[in-house]
Amino acid sequence: MRTPSPSARPRPVLPLDALFRPRSVAVVGASNRAGSLGREILKNLVAEGFTGTVFPVNAKSPVVLSMKAYPRVSDIPDPVDLVVLVVPKRDVCGALRDASAAGAKAAVIISAGFREVGGDGEELERELVQTLKETGLRTVGPNCMGVIATAPDILLNASFSEVCPKPGPVAFLSQSGALGQALLGMMEEFGLGLSLFVSLGNQTDVNASDVMEYLLHDEQTRVVLLYQESFGDPRRFPQVAKRLSEKMPIVAVKAGRTAAGARAAFSHTGSLAGTEIAVDALFEDCGVLRVATVDALFDVARALSTQPLLNGPRVAIVTNAGGPGILAADACAAKGLVIPSLAPETEMALRPQLNPEASLRNPVDLIASAGPAEYEVAVRGVLADPNVDAVLTIFVPPVVVDPEPVAQAIVRARDTAPHKPLLSCFMSRGRRAPVGVKILQDAGIPAYMFPESATRALGAMATYAAWRARPKQQPVRPEGIDTERAARVLEQIRSDGHATLHAGFDLVSAYGIPVVATRVVHSLEEALAAAQDVGFPVVIKVDARSTVHKTDIGGVICDLRDEAELVRAFLRLPKGRPVVVQHMVTGARETILGMTLDPSFGPLIMFGLGGVMVEAHGDVAFKVAPVSARDADELFTRIRGHKILKGIRGAPPVDFDALRDALLRVSALVSDTPDIAEIEINPFLACPQGGESCAVDVRLRLASCPANAAAESSPKSSKGAGARKHPEPALD
Repeated sequence: MRTPSPSARPRPVLPLDALFRPRSVAVVGASNRAGSLGREILKNLVAEGFTGTVFPVNAKSPVVLSMKAYPRVSDIPDPVDLVVLVVPKRDVCGALRDASAAGAKAAVIISAGFREVGGDGEELERELVQTLKETGLRTVGPNCMGVIATAPDILLNASFSEVCPKPGPVAFLSQSGALGQALLGMMEEFGLGLSLFVSLGNQTDVNASDVMEYLLHDEQTRVVLLYQESFGDPRRFPQVAKRLSEKMPIVAVKAGRTAAGARAAFSHTGSLAGTEIAVDALFEDCGVLRVATVDALFDVARALSTQPLLNGPRVAIVTNAGGPGILAADACAAKGLVIPSLAPETEMALRPQLNPEASLRNPVDLIASAGPAEYEVAVRGVLADPNVDAVLTIFVPPVVVDPEPVAQAIVRARDTAPHKPLLSCFMSRGRRAPVGVKILQDAGIPAYMFPESATRALGAMATYAAWRARPKQQPVRPEGIDTERAARVLEQIRSDGHATLHAGFDLVSAYGIPVVATRVVHSLEEALAAAQDVGFPVVIKVDARSTVHKTDIGGVICDLRDEAELVRAFLRLPKGRPVVVQHMVTGARETILGMTLDPSFGPLIMFGLGGVMVEAHGDVAFKVAPVSARDADELFTRIRGHKILKGIRGAPPVDFDALRDALLRVSALVSDTPDIAEIEINPFLACPQGGESCAVDVRLRLASCPANAAAESSPKSSKGAGARKHPEPALD
């Protein structure tokens, strides 16, 4: 007997099937009143051909839209899987209890007026949460527009959307109901087929992570679109998103980038938006493609839902106009794509078949008179070129050429190499162009108005393909960590209520991070002895717990080469404070290593150029902890100053092995110690190979230290991670 293929195996029953694959739906609040949400939802269920049974529920009308209605769900004689609630907010909990008692398994709450409005709404939502715990109903909403599932054996439209796109491969999760309705209309306009639409609302129960986990088992969906204002379960999101990204691309618009947007997001959903630094780091780690606008969301979705996976960054451009070809080439370069030279054999094959004035250098310019024959020859040729991973065709309809046959020619050429992505740009929306655009879209070739939109999609495809191709790597714990010593240091810090420089050095040393030779002194005599001990040249600095930037008060003096220089410098330091004497390491570049604790997503590991440069340029990058060796290498390359670390103008590169090791040890420290709210090693001196890379200053804040309570309320430390370029230094 032949083993069945994976697609032929029975589909497992999933916890959210009652929401997205119900056998019966009851609309509580169904109405005969024209324009009411209860009427629209009931009408949509019937009009879209729901394959199950629909029950109107109305306490006053025995018949709704020519269908027998029931006063309550518990009065319905047949089983009900899903209830859709369109009732006053104060009736929601009672309706849920009644539905649960009748055996319902899931609910969609359209009703609004909960957490998103504040005041009494917050209390109502707390009551709703308790009701859901008691009943066990899996629930979308409240404050949402419903759900749509287009699988042919379901055809569920439990929403009040005026449009329902054709079935297809795109799942769309939106936290905004109104925006969701507009975007469904855009999907219909662009010919994008829908697999699942979920208006998440307040995410009181089911959130984006739940739906994405559900989509892991969905064979219809190829691309997931997200509109997010907040994260219902931010600690779980990266785990689920990473697993789903391995199977299909996720494209996200995360609203609330600015302070004003974050406030608006809070007022809309009643949930704090994640800080931008954390969101960017999390999305990058999970393979989520973040875009800034709704236009970009659809530009990228149209390509990812129709095209094969991109195997490389090399793009060939075929155009009938030089200017748009140049714009496309520039836009490709800005997205990290490559415009390669065509293989000699490709040029030799194309030359006799094209106009003598045509340029065969990439971009291939067919000139304005090129018609369908020239386009078919050129596109077929560049698709077959071994130097090309994807093709972008550009057509500006001249008076003498009909767009329709050109579009048909592009489709025929694509069919000769369906394994390579092909995007098109028809730069006209005149009365003739839409026919050509429709031919392309119907054939699964996205057609864009401008080259920049197409290259934006290609750039996202390349980013996703590169993420998918990355070798999988788990964080490896470095050797040589003395956890017992670290525990003693942390206990002393908690006892003292703050972390001294000495304690910070002890802690990172316990984790194997090298520190510069350092002594803390209280007099000139002690300073002279310490300098002899650590070795000239030395640096002296005030050890001031309340001073974040010692250079601002003249508290740091460098490159003291003998005792006489040390004496003169010591006398210039601010009086009445302990002094730190350190050996001065030369030939190193200053970097910063650290961690800040995001309230939603947890610890973020940071790397960048250090010293005063971090304040001047903010050249830092973040990753969600814990980090792997590959993550560390990506942090190195993401900062603008990467070339400085690699060495410029004859300078040798830093010892990246030592730098990577130190970063992995910081990651291990914060993973082992959830109590660490912030840690900053600045500067960490990165020396060339053979040098002694080491930490020069360590600042540490524990969440449990009583002294931090006052610090938390100060203007300096009250900023969130998203409000600053790097973790705010705390106590030293």
